[in-house]
Amino acid sequence: MTVHDARRTPNRTPVDIDLLRTFLAIAETGSFSRAAERVFRTPSAVSMQVKKLEEVLGTSVFERDSRSVKLTVNGEILVGYARRILALSNEMLAQFVMPDVRGTVRLGAPDDHGERVLPQVLSRFAESHPHVAVDVVIENSENLIPRFERGELDVVMYNSSQAHALEPGAQVLIEESLVWAGLKGGCAWERDPLPVSMWEEGCSWRASAVEGLGRIGRDYRIAYKSAHTSAQMAAIRSDLAIAPLPMSYVKAPAICLGERQGLPELASCQTRLRARGEADDCISAVADHIIACFEAIKSGELDCGCD
Repeated sequence: MTVHDARRTPNRTPVDIDLLRTFLAIAETGSFSRAAERVFRTPSAVSMQVKKLEEVLGTSVFERDSRSVKLTVNGEILVGYARRILALSNEMLAQFVMPDVRGTVRLGAPDDHGERVLPQVLSRFAESHPHVAVDVVIENSENLIPRFERGELDVVMYNSSQAHALEPGAQVLIEESLVWAGLKGGCAWERDPLPVSMWEEGCSWRASAVEGLGRIGRDYRIAYKSAHTSAQMAAIRSDLAIAPLPMSYVKAPAICLGERQGLPELASCQTRLRARGEADDCISAVADHIIACFEAIKSGELDCGCD
């Protein structure tokens, strides 16, 4: 490019990294108000940031109406650039601000949270702690606890019944109602014996279902056995069975079933967290990210529901 050509090239203001952070928050939450909570700004301030970003780039990045926010084609392109830029920025900060936070953390989680929550946790953690590796073990909750107690895992998140005493050093990440899930318009719940999809002995969801059905004297058979919630949802969508699931897991075409279908009320279920007592900075950082992720879920900032 000649000097003459350079003089004719319009000057572009560099994109402020805070604008990209807000942009990604909106793209990930699908909401200006929830993004505002994540970046600790008011919704009006977030709107101003988006306007400034679009002015700098000379293009629209969102399509907005009164009910939804969607990325434009250019917005989808920007997501990739924004994530790489923020990741590089965080890596730079980690190199100078906390260069000694390095190592490997062994994290255990059940299948359902492996699909729903871990992608969010690992993505955010990789951005803030690029020098820490996380080795993930996906197991049934009843197997994760003994593995943690044998020292095979540093951090473990697991499902438990509300009625089960809190283990030493454990904390409750979230508690929600356990419900019966079935296909909308389906008839599996009408069959006798009742076809149920659940996992083996030791599963807290199964224990609540078995206790409830026994309490009302309802005959049942295990029509579908799987430790994976995705497989259980497949049984529901096919109207092969109903299943006990946390309420947040029940998404169309599934619906919540209950007393009207002659089904018993189920107990609440909890997701709990334990970290090694002698936790170092790496382990504490992973645990803190998991806690923050669940706080975002409870506040509505983050939606990790199954599709």
